[in-house]
Amino acid sequence: MDLHLKGRRALVTGSSSGLGEAIARLLAAEGAEVVVHGRNAARTEAVAEAIREEGGAAVTAVGDLGTDEDADAVAASAGPVDILVNNAGVYDRLGWDELSSGDWAAIYNVNVIAAARMIRRLVPGMRARGWGRVIQIGGGLASQPMADAPHYNATLAARHNLATSLARELKGTGVTSNVVSPGAVLVDHVRELVTQIAPARGWSGEWADLERAASDEWVPNDADRFGRPDEIAGAVAYLCGPYADYVSGATLRVDGGTVRSAF
Repeated sequence: MDLHLKGRRALVTGSSSGLGEAIARLLAAEGAEVVVHGRNAARTEAVAEAIREEGGAAVTAVGDLGTDEDADAVAASAGPVDILVNNAGVYDRLGWDELSSGDWAAIYNVNVIAAARMIRRLVPGMRARGWGRVIQIGGGLASQPMADAPHYNATLAARHNLATSLARELKGTGVTSNVVSPGAVLVDHVRELVTQIAPARGWSGEWADLERAASDEWVPNDADRFGRPDEIAGAVAYLCGPYADYVSGATLRVDGGTVRSAF
């Protein structure tokens, strides 16, 4: 299926590894010119080079979106883009008793304000050109939070909220704003986390056994497994193309049924 992304330019923040890398690679495979972003120049260039070796078009933009100065530099490197995927973010497992006010402010800066920085810098150009896509990578913990990592849960809720607010702001401009909301996705740090917590939870065996146990007890879902990065990337790619012209202010859940709601 041709998603008609040829001729479009896309910036995927936090795409030097993990889910962001999968999104960047799929958009490139669909014909978009991709701007790969990361904080580490070598890792970022390695992803861009892999895309080019596969026949895609990719350039890089390096910087820490937690600062205005680096956000300016990333936007300048990216140039005019048609598609902005705000994927960059951080996660830790700190609990209520461990978190300082500084921890709350720091994660909000990276997970929420950084997205707003890129919106402010890149969306005016989309509006002027009469077409664009803005996609926030959110998560089910926005609407179904757990006790752990309350600061992270709250930033996901903010990402969902700002996407809908932006959709209202962009009414009639040809620019849409949506959320892709994954469940637990099998990237390196998730595999490491599950392996780390397995002994305390009584999980044992090969990775397939650990994944099944975690999917049943930790992040229960109807698919009985974690999502794969390509599955999330596919949802993003759909929202980037003209088949999604009539979708704005929406949350597309790709979570195997983790969120227990019909709406």
